[in-house]
Amino acid sequence: MSRAARKLQAMKNALRLALATSAAAMIPILTGAMGSVDPSTAKELDTFMEVFDRVRADYVDKVDDKVLIRGAVDGMLAALDPHSGYEAGTDYANLRAQTDGEYGGLGLTVTMEDGAVKVITPAEDTPGARAGIKSGDYITHLNGQFIVGGTLDEAVDQMRGKPGTTIMLTLVRPGRDKPFDVTLTREIIKLRPVKWEVKGDVGYININAFSRDTGGAVRAALMGVDKALGHQPAGYVVDLRENPGGLLDEAVAVSDAFLDKGNIVSQRGRDPRQNESWDAAPGDFAHGLPVVVLVDAGSASAAEIVAGALRDNRRAIVMGERSFGKGSVQTVAPLSENTALRLTTARYYTPSGKSIQEGGIEPDIIVPQLTDPDYKDRPRIREADLRKHLLNQAKVDNSVLESDAKADPRFAATPEQLKAKGIDDFQLDYALKTVARLATTTPTRVAARK
Repeated sequence: MSRAARKLQAMKNALRLALATSAAAMIPILTGAMGSVDPSTAKELDTFMEVFDRVRADYVDKVDDKVLIRGAVDGMLAALDPHSGYEAGTDYANLRAQTDGEYGGLGLTVTMEDGAVKVITPAEDTPGARAGIKSGDYITHLNGQFIVGGTLDEAVDQMRGKPGTTIMLTLVRPGRDKPFDVTLTREIIKLRPVKWEVKGDVGYININAFSRDTGGAVRAALMGVDKALGHQPAGYVVDLRENPGGLLDEAVAVSDAFLDKGNIVSQRGRDPRQNESWDAAPGDFAHGLPVVVLVDAGSASAAEIVAGALRDNRRAIVMGERSFGKGSVQTVAPLSENTALRLTTARYYTPSGKSIQEGGIEPDIIVPQLTDPDYKDRPRIREADLRKHLLNQAKVDNSVLESDAKADPRFAATPEQLKAKGIDDFQLDYALKTVARLATTTPTRVAARK
């Protein structure tokens, strides 16, 4: 055994002797994957043990060993990218609950930036969305108490509580002069990942999450539109706005519902064993009819996989604003009954071979949300804005990325003018009219259902 390997083994033994059983369960994250250690790494490990021992011996207050180890694990993963992390206790329970489509809270997906809690997206039909909270808002106070500088876990714990109880959030919205308060009533969030309705002669399918069996729900929605109309629709609008993503398998299943053939997505990692590719199976549940996919800055991950797959296969027109730009794959590895490691292991690529990471999906037709009075002043928060975000291996053209900020003379109406016409969602209205126009010029191709 080399000197470096002996040092590593000595460190393992010291940790095992020093820490309680629950803390020792975290050791494999730190050391288990290291089969060999070069001298420089061994020196860094010596430094780690020296700091660990000094804190335990001399810190002003006695600190639980588990707190120190958890801090070390969190710090290591925080040095990687925003989507890798260690999930334990409540965090792990929330992770599992969100993939199952049910969790408690206000319906807000949040992150921490410069000590402040930032809203990534409010889930549709939840207290947060109904209160008008938007992506990019900052939460500065909870029930009047200043929370900037605290931890994300502390803020999330305060926002959760018994259903039916209320909490007041103070928000700072870029573009507004003053903070403002909103009072929300907590409730059990049961996400319906797919909602559908018929608008005129067009099927409208709103996908707000990629939780378990979203693909099956989309197939059911397509058949439900047919049944409601009594005939084939003019086409479909698939709404992926403010969809933060979810399960990769469900993104593949949703894409497959609209495709008769072709590649859907591929992923490539450092380890060749992470390389995979998914193709569509024969059978198009949408009959080959026109499809418009709506995206915005809140459309991320699995939502971007669907948008990229349908566009690259020339199956849909993508409309709206540039998407979030999360083109990485996270593998969740359970470590115990209530802990797991969430680690970025690969990048995913659209059928044309392009990575979505940083750049996102650029719409075929850029349509601003004119019915949102704050749309011009409210900055869009995307993957490229997150600290330590994973870089795109190809050069990203920043001039293209900012094209959604350019003015278009076609979109000059004010919210008041649109409201007078009965339009409360300009992007959706534009998409529905586009499908209706396409239906008059696109030959109908009826494909067999699966």
